[in-house]
Amino acid sequence: MILGIDVSENNSYIPWDTLEAEGVKFCYVRCSYGKHGRDENFKANVDAAHAHGMLVGAYHYDYSLSIEDARENARNCKAAIEEAGVLLELPVFYDMEDADHWKEERGFTPDPGLVTSMCSVFGETIGLNWGVYASYSWLSDVIDWKGLGCPIWNAEWGPCDDIKGYVWQWTNNYNGYNIDGNYMYDKNLFHSQE
Repeated sequence: MILGIDVSENNSYIPWDTLEAEGVKFCYVRCSYGKHGRDENFKANVDAAHAHGMLVGAYHYDYSLSIEDARENARNCKAAIEEAGVLLELPVFYDMEDADHWKEERGFTPDPGLVTSMCSVFGETIGLNWGVYASYSWLSDVIDWKGLGCPIWNAEWGPCDDIKGYVWQWTNNYNGYNIDGNYMYDKNLFHSQE
């Protein structure tokens, strides 16, 4: 498996030199959130990851309550990437969960049919290589990820990955850095780096 991280403007310190030395080969960077939110450090983090030899992808944190909301989230994500003018070698992931309880506080019930449709609409609208990120519980109980047929990034902290999709997020505290740690299964992407 290939070692990687994911970061956003919420990571106050990212030890890029150390991460490179430790063999981190890829980085997912938050580009946007909701219908209008932009991660202020998106371009800087993408550039830093590239400068340290990493392949890079982006992710968008979802704040959707409907299919139309998901479509608007996708438009914001695509615009954020285009406006930054960065090269992304890896898929763009739709962070579909409710870690901060925003949806729950607005009465959203995670209906599997609706949530899966929201993911599908996001992918159709963004028009880029895309996938879905979610917690293991959402992937198990809410999202029909097999039906979507896109790359899956499973957030399942601990010693095993029960999905074994495209990427596995196994910790939110990689080597004590307060940075999410990930493993990627697609070794073919990295042959040119070895």
